[in-house]
Amino acid sequence: MNDEQLLRYSRQIMLPAIGIEGQEHLLESRVLIIGLGGLGAPVAMYLAAAGVGNLVLVDFDKVDLSNLQRQIIHTTERIDSPKVESARQTLHALNPDIQVETIDHLLGESELAEQTSRADLVIDATDNFTARFAINRACRSACTPLVSGAAIRMEGQVSVFSGQPGDPCYHCLYPEGGAVDESCSANGVLAPLVGIIGSTQATEAIKVLTGAGVNLTGRLLILDALRMEWRNLKLRADPHCPVCGQA
Repeated sequence: MNDEQLLRYSRQIMLPAIGIEGQEHLLESRVLIIGLGGLGAPVAMYLAAAGVGNLVLVDFDKVDLSNLQRQIIHTTERIDSPKVESARQTLHALNPDIQVETIDHLLGESELAEQTSRADLVIDATDNFTARFAINRACRSACTPLVSGAAIRMEGQVSVFSGQPGDPCYHCLYPEGGAVDESCSANGVLAPLVGIIGSTQATEAIKVLTGAGVNLTGRLLILDALRMEWRNLKLRADPHCPVCGQA
């Protein structure tokens, strides 16, 4: 690290769980962020600010006026711009020290597999089960850690899936066919809620990349923002899971 980087990341380097070695791990890391909406916005901004050296942003949507209530990475003047380009501008303004790659189309199976295998960690900030199941399969196949988050109305959840044998995957939590998609457009969402969940995803990502603390592998963290109550549930691998099961 150069002197400017030492100063920029000094408050983080001071943490015994991070230190110089942890910061260097972040600078050398490549993180794939899929979805630049309410969750992806704070995730990308905090990982950029924290010094994750290479962020790959994936989203095929454009900025809409209705996004701005919660998707803080975008601005009013960028309405109708591709979300990945809007996000890239914000991240480079926040931290020109990092590399930002953008993909403005829906990833097919082979491209998703390739990007997942190249990443040190994947952030699932999507809003539908079809995408979440596809991301989970790709991460499990590549043994790439996955940090998954979801938020709707005044409820949110976060978990980490290590991609390693013996640990649960997203499919163990939500079997395909048994999950029902619910959209923010139909149900609403509290603006700060996605910030809380996205920030928690970013925290877990940094912990996984640096080896700091104990991450949420094998646990599901659930927030009821209306009561401001957190629940912590244990997750176990399903031996019959078609993605990670051994049966």
